Amino acid sequence: MSYRILGTGSALPARAVTNDELSEFLDTSDEWISQRTGISERRLCTTETLDELALAASRAALEAAGVTADQLDLIVCSTTSGDHLMPAEACAIAELLGATCPAFDVSAACAGFVFALDVADGYFARGRAERVLVVSAEKVSRLVDWSDRATCVLFGDGAAAAVLGAGGENPLAVRLTTEPTVEVLHVPGVPGTSPYDMTERPEPHLAMEGRRVFKFGVNAIVTSVTELCAEVGVSVSDVDHFVFHQANERILSSAVSRLGIDDARVTRALAETGNISSACIPLALDRLARSGQLERGQLVALVGFGAGLDTGACLLRW
Repeated sequence: MSYRILGTGSALPARAVTNDELSEFLDTSDEWISQRTGISERRLCTTETLDELALAASRAALEAAGVTADQLDLIVCSTTSGDHLMPAEACAIAELLGATCPAFDVSAACAGFVFALDVADGYFARGRAERVLVVSAEKVSRLVDWSDRATCVLFGDGAAAAVLGAGGENPLAVRLTTEPTVEVLHVPGVPGTSPYDMTERPEPHLAMEGRRVFKFGVNAIVTSVTELCAEVGVSVSDVDHFVFHQANERILSSAVSRLGIDDARVTRALAETGNISSACIPLALDRLARSGQLERGQLVALVGFGAGLDTGACLLRW
């Protein structure tokens, strides 16, 4: 048994922070950030909690799907920056929705949404679910070092969700891979205060090797799209919409050039949101769905890539 997407939703913090605002306390400028990343502003939490953003995105997706919380059989949330180390962010979402189904998190960084879709697909395949809520919720602003202009300018906060229903033909193809490399992109864990712990305790801030991430991201998109299409037996030009992880405009542009695809078919939200980790893909998908550009029967390719180094990609029929 496969699934179909019944509805999508998303939520962003109210506060938009421009590049010019960042230049007030960082050695940077709007020109420097825009040319290197394609980002003009990002949404950052001020008074909102991640629980609240996840709830708003979930409610929007449920409303679009015509599904109520008590009808859900499972909630899966992808996050690396939840409001709680425990319980799972998904448990907080379930409580706020009033749902009583199983709920747990998936941690696969920026590829998390596609990994979560694959987890949900397993429940459908075993006949253990009829309706599943998949949420991606990220508050990356809590992870970055705000004195590091190379990383803090890239990220934002937000949440997005999709309600899946049993039936249909999705996914047409799935590609999940890991090239196990920790140091390229990572956030150290909470150091704790144990008097017996003699290990090194680095600051829990995001660290990234930009050039290696760039190369990995471009290759991840190109390889994933090519292999997904080959598996299904369609041409890359047959895909109607491409929804890639919104890491950096240069990554997107390079991948588009190498694939030789029509840039108009690539959905973007990066300029207004920045990189919101696993929430990038479902947020862009929600915008695409609500714009009226998605038509029944169209092919949609999703590709996420990030820390791990993980890649999650799938080809869907809308």
